[in-house]
Amino acid sequence: MLLIPLTRINEVAIAGYKKLRETEQASTATINLELAMVSHLLHKAVEWGWINNMPCRIVKEQLEESDKIYLTKEQVNDLIESAKHDQNPQIYMFIRIGFETAMRKMEILSIKLKDIHLENNRIYIPDAKAGARMQPITAGLAEQLKTYIENLKRENPLAEWLFPSATAKNGHTIDIRKAFVRCVQRANLDIEKVTPHTMRHTAITHLVQNGVDLLTVQHISGHKTLKMVQHYFHQNGKHIDDAMSKLEKAYKTTSQKD
Repeated sequence: MLLIPLTRINEVAIAGYKKLRETEQASTATINLELAMVSHLLHKAVEWGWINNMPCRIVKEQLEESDKIYLTKEQVNDLIESAKHDQNPQIYMFIRIGFETAMRKMEILSIKLKDIHLENNRIYIPDAKAGARMQPITAGLAEQLKTYIENLKRENPLAEWLFPSATAKNGHTIDIRKAFVRCVQRANLDIEKVTPHTMRHTAITHLVQNGVDLLTVQHISGHKTLKMVQHYFHQNGKHIDDAMSKLEKAYKTTSQKD
């Protein structure tokens, strides 16, 4: 086993580790899972004061389109149900928000209570990747958030964050990976393929498959360009078969008129 002191972890060391795992024929998904664990441990080291700041930026390997997955409705429900029974009190709401908004992981974990607008089903995201935006949320999620926030404020009247953390320097949870993995395992899903980003990928995919126009999907997902949204348009989904059925029906109708 190769042991590296925290002070010697840098971009070069991370790149060398990636190369080593590739030569060992580890899958891209496996390498990304391992990198996520390294990132989590480094964040903990910062929280505990072992190091002053993150020594480097850990960039995951780019997955091929064939490696990206999205969950079925049944799998989504299984994962949400699994989260209800986890010991982490934050994971259920984290997963609900992920599936019902398509928000990125850190966008979710960084939500401030003052930025949640339940009266019009919106969450303000001031530091989004593509610029500040008002994030639409479902009516059902708004009801869940109302109850969650009420309970949160009863326990901590001075709460500022939706996912507060007493041990984090910035005041909110920054990594929820361990609880997420437990929920994925409990739902009988593949922990190497199902990550927090899978929730975003799933939500956007289902929006597209249910006929939502791409401009609206872009507004919901917060992507910079329409081209980025098109990556979620899978070529082998049920929506393709439904479209072909409509085409067939149109031709039959035309033929009958003739």
